[in-house]
Amino acid sequence: MSTIIPATSSQVTATINSAVQATSNASLTGTSQSTLAQNFQAFLQLLTTQLKNQNPLDPLDTNQFTQQLVQFAQVEQQLKSNDQLSTLVSLQKTAQSTQALEFVGHTVAVDGATAPLTNGEARWSLTIPKPAVATINILAENGQTVYSGTFNVNAGKQPFVWDGRDSSGQQWPAGNYKIVIAAEDANRQPVSIPTEIEALVDSADLTKSPPVLTIAGQEYTLDKIKRVIRN
Repeated sequence: MSTIIPATSSQVTATINSAVQATSNASLTGTSQSTLAQNFQAFLQLLTTQLKNQNPLDPLDTNQFTQQLVQFAQVEQQLKSNDQLSTLVSLQKTAQSTQALEFVGHTVAVDGATAPLTNGEARWSLTIPKPAVATINILAENGQTVYSGTFNVNAGKQPFVWDGRDSSGQQWPAGNYKIVIAAEDANRQPVSIPTEIEALVDSADLTKSPPVLTIAGQEYTLDKIKRVIRN
């Protein structure tokens, strides 16, 4: 017949702590609920055995076991919370992908400097904070300046339309062109003039997180969309 040697409270506590720590580490490394259940069963078996065979001269402190049970419950809640968060993230990604696809083929407004030249016209919306003298340059995709002009502009929001012709009157082909503005006020202090474009969403890249839309050759996340214009 085998003999079970009574364990001291310190020995039992050390063993139980090891089981709880193993479970906590499992939760941190993403181990499944089955690991938690296995460790919990081992914990209960160990606890029951040691309670039956405890040393009468060194009785076990049941308060410590209660704390260990609470720790197991906390780990289980953490695992469940992680699973729920993973599900929410997955649902959010799916919703973003669906929303991105719905923008393709629609005209949208975004803050940007690159606009498409289509049908002999490229349009920008300028937000001018104060009266200024603005030098406006239009650059081709290769960085070449194809148009330059100086204008007196007033405060407020106003459009700037380029007909696609350079200073010599040559018509440039359809494509994406960038506007660069250098402005000064009456005191010759620089004035920043933000620009906005309205352009067609050419494609949506769902492989990126979050998804991005291609507009006039530039990439924009969904939160950059300011409004959608009916075609």
